[in-house]
Amino acid sequence: MKNFFTSMFGALTALVLFFLGGSILLVVVLIALAAAGREKPVAFEKGSYLVFNMSVNITDAPPPFDRTALTKLLGGDDEVHTMQLRQITRSLKAAAKDDRIAGVYLTGHVAGSGYGSGFAALKEVRDALATVKAAGKPVIAFLDQAMTRDMYLASVANEVVLDPFGMILMPGLATEPMFYTGALEKYGIGVQVTRVGKYKSYVEPFIRKDMSPENREQTQKLLDDLWGSLVEDVSSGRGITPQQFQALVDAEGIIRAPAALKQKLVTRVAYRDAVLDELKEKTGRKNSKEPFKQVSLAQYSQIAPQDVKISKEGQVAVVYAEGAIVDGRGELDEVGSERFSREIRRLREDNEVKAIVLRVNSPGGSASGSEEIQREIRLARQVKPVIVSMGSYAASGGYWISAYGERIFAEPTTITGSIGVFGILFNVQKLANDFGVTFDRVKTGKFADVISVSRPKTDEELAVFQHMVDWIYDQFIGKVADARKLDREKVQEIAQGRVWSGNEAVKLGLVDEIGGLDAAIRFAAQRAGLGEHYRLTEFPRKRDFAEMIAEAMNTARPTSSRSGGVVSQLLDRVRTEAKTLEQFNAQDGLYARLPTELQVN
Repeated sequence: MKNFFTSMFGALTALVLFFLGGSILLVVVLIALAAAGREKPVAFEKGSYLVFNMSVNITDAPPPFDRTALTKLLGGDDEVHTMQLRQITRSLKAAAKDDRIAGVYLTGHVAGSGYGSGFAALKEVRDALATVKAAGKPVIAFLDQAMTRDMYLASVANEVVLDPFGMILMPGLATEPMFYTGALEKYGIGVQVTRVGKYKSYVEPFIRKDMSPENREQTQKLLDDLWGSLVEDVSSGRGITPQQFQALVDAEGIIRAPAALKQKLVTRVAYRDAVLDELKEKTGRKNSKEPFKQVSLAQYSQIAPQDVKISKEGQVAVVYAEGAIVDGRGELDEVGSERFSREIRRLREDNEVKAIVLRVNSPGGSASGSEEIQREIRLARQVKPVIVSMGSYAASGGYWISAYGERIFAEPTTITGSIGVFGILFNVQKLANDFGVTFDRVKTGKFADVISVSRPKTDEELAVFQHMVDWIYDQFIGKVADARKLDREKVQEIAQGRVWSGNEAVKLGLVDEIGGLDAAIRFAAQRAGLGEHYRLTEFPRKRDFAEMIAEAMNTARPTSSRSGGVVSQLLDRVRTEAKTLEQFNAQDGLYARLPTELQVN
């Protein structure tokens, strides 16, 4: 008994010390993070250049929390991080009017992750850079190994400098779907699908080993439209014709410095140190050991003047639907139908909110989740303006939640449409049998085990699922026809699961106007009678410091899309596809989603 009490006392002592130690460690971490998060007040000299390191993942929604302090504490690379689109565009437009800013220096490589840094978002950033240029302030870009996104942004600059050993890799757009049918067959995983819409190609990777003719047709048309928009902007920025640019791309493939200079794609060829020396001279620090006068875009964004006149008269609320649409609350990088519909309902009932802007950057997802969100949008429209701004993606379920916007804005390179529905049903019967595992069942009704993955579905069961798919598709068609005031027959013609560019969507009546998020916000404020005097609120909001700590251990270091070798890139691709499969959480198994393989590079 004595030994028992001794052991118990020792265990309790150890437990107390453990929790005390944990508390002390937590306090230390909190203090360290607080110290790291307390940045010195931003100060810079008049005549400084705003340095825009393009190595950021540009998201529509605010980052869940400010990762800068945490990344620094954990020894991460603070050069590659996430910035919100409006944070960038607002800062650039403010810099155009700020007499302390002499110009903008572009460097680095655009880093995209998830749905960030899409071409539609880059179009808004490029337009903001053009505002700086129009204000008479030079925009200087230095490139070394420039990819399509890098060149797209840099092309608007007054001066584009390419490293003598650099190159411009902008041969065109391509998408390379990954097909799993062979692997699924090899490991005995069965797949059955139900779908409607001849272009609804999401299921193809699971039932085919190549692209169907219909999928190839729609993908080719989409890429041609996107590429045409990019070529037009780049060639216009560089003062050449689209035909000249296309001829250069077709002749060179990888454009080396001499060819880029000869064809006026860049203004000159020089090493980075020469450009930095020139910036030192421009900012009054010639022959100085100090760097040129500068302020980073991230720092400047903390003090950049607001682009609207703050007023207590009313609010314009921006709701960022960025990520796949899933049932329930969803993760931070997903559009959880429960979470988002509740927020839209709250904004509808808030009398201080005079208008709502729904910013969509989503490939869609759960059909029932999309309808739950759309229902709240329809209700909100009955009491206040609801304007939709489409980002890089607003397709399938993303279009579903957009359709009832009073006015829909999109960029030329927005990927939208994909009005179609599918169901995908997996079974592991053969895989289990190969390992000697079998199943048996007892049930009280013919369809009691219809959702089981232990066996393939019978023809009668598949007919049940197909009936559901057909019904949801019919509802989708009807909603689009009603919301967009289009003939049902026309919607059926342009639906079929087909994806469209923003430019084509305007022609088809699926979108009202070409324009970015700022244009949508201005329109919403005008419709609400607020003019230029309003407050802007956003959802989802950034997490506060305490919430950031709670999620600290789950924080992953952001990485650039350019980093890593071939194996790392392949693993990243597989992880991305696996993450997509995890988002298939709809209870009815029915989805309105953009093809998972439609990654345009």
